[in-house]
Amino acid sequence: MLSGADVSELVELALLLIATGALSGFLAGLFGIGGGAVLVPVFYECFRLAGVPLEVRMPLCIGTSLAVIIPTSIRSFRAHYLRGAVDMDVLKAWWLVIVIGVIAGSAIARYAPERLFKYVFVAVAWSATLRLWLLRDGWNFGDEMPKGLLMKVYGFFVGLLSTLMGIGGGLFSNLLMTFYGRSIHQSVATSSALAVLISIPGALGYVYAGWPVAARFPTVAALQMPLAFGYVSLIGALLVMPMSLWTAPLGVKVAHAMSKRTLEVAFGLYLFIVGGRFVISLLTGQ
Repeated sequence: MLSGADVSELVELALLLIATGALSGFLAGLFGIGGGAVLVPVFYECFRLAGVPLEVRMPLCIGTSLAVIIPTSIRSFRAHYLRGAVDMDVLKAWWLVIVIGVIAGSAIARYAPERLFKYVFVAVAWSATLRLWLLRDGWNFGDEMPKGLLMKVYGFFVGLLSTLMGIGGGLFSNLLMTFYGRSIHQSVATSSALAVLISIPGALGYVYAGWPVAARFPTVAALQMPLAFGYVSLIGALLVMPMSLWTAPLGVKVAHAMSKRTLEVAFGLYLFIVGGRFVISLLTGQ
């Protein structure tokens, strides 16, 4: 039976997850990132407080994040698509290789050590921050997106790295598209579509990857949280999803009202902060 202190902790955790859902949905629309870049760090803190073992905490965060991104990304994509902002040519060129990359990332997640996920998250987030903050209009790879093999290689790594970070792919596709002369607004809109392609097979992949260790989550600390499906936490997903769906269109509206440079600087600041959290985790082991 739960004590008063346990009930209080459970209520605080639930409120935090609901607030996280509101913020992740807003960011999904604003930055086209699917919300995963905010979900993973916050889930990490929630599961740490709930007593999830360190060696499985990070993949559980990532799998749960991908599950939450599914409805959020669909809602965000629909809002951008109705505005005519999605580049369907990029979507057609990338969809298959992105799915292949997601499958590869899910297979790696089944066997990778916990620290690998943090290294990937920090390296990519801070590299993206530097690109966004130091951005100059002349710093491009070209005026048009590439064709053929290079385009497919890009798509594969968007799927692979997004799956290892628990994000919807916007972090990579935004940067790639702006390197090839696309506007940040069109990049964000197209990224929302890619998030749909990444989140669905990605979440299923983390269920598969975590199934052998699912028996380690009969309860989480004293909160008696429900069983996880592999590396997907039911309580995390169910509390975050409703608010994220509600706030995603608001983020889209704000994104289209912001200037190009303001959107880039804001995105960079956000990535720097969340990357820093995992640097601290790597140094302290918490």
